[in-house]
Amino acid sequence: MNIRRAAVAVLVALIASPVCESASYPAKPVKLIVAFPPGGPADSVARLIAGQLSKTLGQQVIVDNRPGAGGTIGAALAAKSPADGYTLFLGTTGTLASAPSLYPNLGYHPVKSFAPISLVITAPFVVVVHAKVPAQSLREFIALAKSKPGDLNFGSAGNGHPLHIAGEMFKIAAGVDLVHVPYKGTAPALPDLLAGRIQIMFDVPATFTSFLQSGQLRALAVAGPRRIPQLPDVPTTAEAGLPGYEVSAWFGLVAPAVTPAEIVRHLNAEVRKAVATKEVRETLLSQGFEPTVSSPEEFAALMERDAAQRDGHLVQRLLEILLPEELGIAQPRADHL
Repeated sequence: MNIRRAAVAVLVALIASPVCESASYPAKPVKLIVAFPPGGPADSVARLIAGQLSKTLGQQVIVDNRPGAGGTIGAALAAKSPADGYTLFLGTTGTLASAPSLYPNLGYHPVKSFAPISLVITAPFVVVVHAKVPAQSLREFIALAKSKPGDLNFGSAGNGHPLHIAGEMFKIAAGVDLVHVPYKGTAPALPDLLAGRIQIMFDVPATFTSFLQSGQLRALAVAGPRRIPQLPDVPTTAEAGLPGYEVSAWFGLVAPAVTPAEIVRHLNAEVRKAVATKEVRETLLSQGFEPTVSSPEEFAALMERDAAQRDGHLVQRLLEILLPEELGIAQPRADHL
């Protein structure tokens, strides 16, 4: 009889333990993995959200930068972390949509390896050049690039990263030959853009805001369907003479797969509160981001749709263009770092 009671007690404990853990969550600091170096757009968004969540969760949310391989190193690490709600990941269009179509043997699945929590932001890309590039408009830059095939460089945050894909898409749409220079993140690429060693980049507005204001860089076009409030005088790519070229990005929080549903729902509610605060919302808008929250189900649908789209004809065409060593995540040359 005692053995039976003991067995029942153990069974009840096993069944109840996840609920108990979820009810007391969080009982210790939470780690938020960012797959890119400090100083870039993903890092700034992560730190903004982490700061607000730290206040409402009652536990510190610590940003852990794990850059490399176009963001796939950090994503793989997050996917293999314990599914207990104490490791989160700032997923991006690159790590959860583009990379799986371009990189072999990722070590994670963009949908099956994660439990979506909520979107955080969406943003169109901006086409930006160094201030000394002799082109005042997108049409002029395309003409310049066509007159100097292979002489102009575009920088990205790594091989296969959305910034890289955006550049390759631009080359196809504009019919120009630009040389791709990969870096280990956006922040390491900016000094070379500011120095004029690379002439053009494609990224979300937050990457360039202060440098556009100082006149060190020039925005030629917004690669979205409409102009943005932060750059009201900058035309869309369609207005600038390149219709059909539109590139955007999203960031969102995910947890390792099979994280308890109660924890996911709790985090979703807290993310919604964080993004709705005046401080977070105004900061995101000032950087060119559109604050965008969602349910876990809505975020899951977006991830699945974008992953499927990036596995289609466009990616196949890019695969034909990109160098084999780029798809194998080759190290950039030393003079590119």
